[in-house]
Parts: sequence; C-alpha cells; structure tokens
Amino acid sequence: MSDANAAVTPEEPAAGGRRGRRGGGRAGRAATRKENTPDVQAYLVRRLKPVEVLDEEGYALLEENAEIILSEVGLDFRDYPSALTLLADAGADVDGERVRFPKGMCRQIVQATAPAQYTQHARNPAHNVEIGGNNTVFAPNYGSPFAFDLDRGRRYASIEDFQNIVKLVYMLPYLHHSGGTVCEPVDIPVSKRHLDMVYTHLKYSDKPYMGSVTAAERADDSIELSRIGFGGDLEGRTVMTSLINASSPLSWDATMLGAAESYAKANQASIFSPFILAGAMAPATVAGVCAQSLAEALAGMTFAQLINPGCPVVFGTFAASMSMQSGAPTFGTPEPALVNYIMAALARRLGVPFRSGGSLCASKLPDAQAAYESANTLQPAVLSGVNFMLHAAGWLEGGLSVGFEKLIMDHDQLGAMAKFAQGVDLSENGQALSAFRENEPGQHFLGTAHTLANFESAFYRSTVSNYDSFEQWEEEGSLDTAQRANAIWKQMLQEYEAPPLDDAIDAELVDFIARRKEALPDEFG
Repeated sequence: MSDANAAVTPEEPAAGGRRGRRGGGRAGRAATRKENTPDVQAYLVRRLKPVEVLDEEGYALLEENAEIILSEVGLDFRDYPSALTLLADAGADVDGERVRFPKGMCRQIVQATAPAQYTQHARNPAHNVEIGGNNTVFAPNYGSPFAFDLDRGRRYASIEDFQNIVKLVYMLPYLHHSGGTVCEPVDIPVSKRHLDMVYTHLKYSDKPYMGSVTAAERADDSIELSRIGFGGDLEGRTVMTSLINASSPLSWDATMLGAAESYAKANQASIFSPFILAGAMAPATVAGVCAQSLAEALAGMTFAQLINPGCPVVFGTFAASMSMQSGAPTFGTPEPALVNYIMAALARRLGVPFRSGGSLCASKLPDAQAAYESANTLQPAVLSGVNFMLHAAGWLEGGLSVGFEKLIMDHDQLGAMAKFAQGVDLSENGQALSAFRENEPGQHFLGTAHTLANFESAFYRSTVSNYDSFEQWEEEGSLDTAQRANAIWKQMLQEYEAPPLDDAIDAELVDFIARRKEALPDEFG
C-alpha cells in the first residue's frame, strides 16, 4: 500500500489569487473553510415528513400486483441449488430454477423477522450510523471502472484513485459512510482487488464501509478482514452494509446469492436492490417498475431471513429511465423520481430500511447537466425519506466514472440537504421575537443581538460556490465551480491524516492479505 500522502501529486492551483484578503487568497479560504466546518452528526436525522405521491389505495394496488408477480410469474434463482431447497422447504413452489411464492409468504417472513432499524458499527464508534427510521446515511459513488479529474481527464481507475477517494470521503463531514467499491481499481486482478479495497477502508478511514459481493469467498474475505480490523471479534456487530443486486428482470444469480448468504450468516447487512432501466429490464411504466421492484426485493430479503432470521436487510431500488431512441440510460427525469417516492413508501409499509441512489447524472463532465440532473435525483431521494443513499457523491457518466471534482460539488449539496431536512426551527431562538422587540420598525437587523448570536449558523454556507463581486471573482482567476472543486480536493489530500490503526491489527491485516493473494490466481476477467 502507498504511503498515506503519496497517492496524490497536486499541481499548483491557477494563479491570480488575491493576497491579504480572508487570510491570503485560496490558501486562506481553505483555512477559513476548515474553521467554518460545522460539527456534523454521524448521520442525518430528518425532521421533515416524507413526501407521499399515492394514497392508500394506490400503494395497496402495487403491493397486490407484486404478489401476483411473485405467485403467478415467479422469479428465477439461478445456479444455486441450496437456495431452491431452502425456499421449497419454506413453502415456495419450485419448478426447476423458477420459484413461485404463495401470496403473502414473502411479506409475512420479512415482517416477522427483519429489523426495522439497525446500527452499522464503525471502527470509530463516533461514526456509527443508524440505518432505518427517520435517519439518512449518505454514501459515495460505487462501482465505476473509470476515474475523472480536470487534470488527467477520464482514465481507468487505479488503487491510487480508490485510496484517494476513500481519504476524501473520510474528511468530508456530510458523507457518513465510506462506501464500498468507490471505483474499480483495474490495476489489480479482479480475483484479488477486494482485499485491497476492504483494507483501504479499514486503513485510511474509520467510517462504516461495504464489503465485496462479487463472489461468496470474497464476501468471506471481507468478513475476516473486518474481524481482524475490529480487534479480533465482531461480537455479533453489524459492521458492513453491502449491495446485493438482482439480475432484473425477475432473477437472482448465484454470485449475489452466495455473497448474501455469507453476509446473512455473519449477521452483516445486505441491500437487496433491483437494478432497473425502465423499458428494458422492466415495463416502461412507473407502476410496472414499482411492482417488479417490490417483488424482486421481497424475494431477496426472504432468502436472507430464511438463512438467518433477524439479520439486517435493506429494501433497495435503483431505477432509471432510458432513451427510447438510443437505449442509453437517462437521469434526472420525472419517472424515476416518482418510482423513488413510491418505493420509499412501500418500504415503510413493509417495515424495513430503504435504499436509493442520489446525485445521479449522465454527464461526462462536472458541468451544468451534471448539476441539474444530480439535483433532480438527490432531492427526491431526500424528500422520499431514504435511509441509505448510495451514489450520493461523485457519480458521472451514468456511473461509468467517479469524478473528483464532482465528489466535492455533490458533497456541498449534501450539506445543503442536511440543513433542509432539519426542517423549521420553532424554538424560542427560531421564532426570533427578541429581535423584533429590540429592533425599531424600518431598521435593519444586522446589528441586533439575535443576528449577532446566529450569524455563523443561521444559513448553510457553500464550500464551493462563489458569491464575490464580478471584479473580485475575476481577480482570483475567473474560476468556475469545477475548478474551485479541483483546488479543494487537492488541498484536502495534502492535509490528510490517517485515523489511528493499531500496529498489530494492521500487521495482521497485511499478513492475511498476503496469504490470500498467494493462494489466489491472477484473474482480470
């Protein structure tokens, strides 16, 4: 592994910074930004009620449609005979690899045993998160084979990129979770890279993280690395929340089922999440996507509860529209937003935590398209009442790339959403009657005691946007938002300090990884 600060070689920022103002140009602003960073909770507790887009009759109709899919159409559980035996023993009708569930079977099993909320423990207990209820956990980008920044452009992602993203996420207060495959380090064989990825989360961060799901044995390795990293015994604690995707439409494959079984047996959480492009992997209607997603997620969660009743599960969904002209996925469109609102409500009715995506876009650059598409996916996710938001920051190009500047820009909006979700302060201070009593009509409020007591925390302050006059902005180099974000992430990596990790634990992790790599063949396919 590279040295904690060796994975980035920042270029000099653009010239033109004003000296003597705010402590000295861009460096001074970075220091000011650090000083002004608020104390942020380990996860967001929403005070706003979730937005509902259907009435009771509408939700009940979709639940009935999902039961029809489960009982009449069925789902395939492919290449995993033990799953077929398990489901048949529980009362499902198994015909080859096709499994049909009697109406109500899946819902009854999930509601009887799956927890409505659970704690995911972090290596640093101050970063433990509560997943479920009125809580929202923001996690970064996941799964991209490419990385992008303004200096080097688009490239295949490396372990250096992976490490740098993890370091940045560790330092960004509104990202509560270190994530999982923040990008694919393609310079390491597929058969071995999961070891380096989990180690990176343990070494360079102490926030919660996700494990590998690309094979059951890689999930087992993730569990063993976690055991070592948490001091030798997980003690029944859930320390990973990992992503298990359905092979939509209406299929679960052996890879995902094997990883899910490993995690369930170890009491680690799994997100059972259909991955749907409407019109291709599901019908081209909101109601059709919702019914199919509910059926697929119910079947997956049922499997986990039969493996280990009471293990944590999350009802996940990822639904995007597509261009019916080209077949390309599209983001920020109205239909997936409606799906998001509906699926969040269906998860609440089922009584399990809900996961969706956020800050999604198809843009190749951190530009205006990226901004408005990301806003149009982030806001519905927050307003729907999401509990675990994957892809909350860094997503570009339909998920093919993780962007360093985009990570910083998205994180800024997560901060705004955190402020928004707190709702309206109706405390004595929030009502501000003292300000009215001391201020004469017609006089501004700038000098009142109430304003002076609240000015630092009254409004969310962006770390990326520029509010200077045109002349001031021009004097500092006429930088756009992405260029400002570029300077921010470079400065952050220069200032990065790794969280403490016991030397003996680190040595044991490194030894385990070395032994596993020695036993595994190099496979890049």
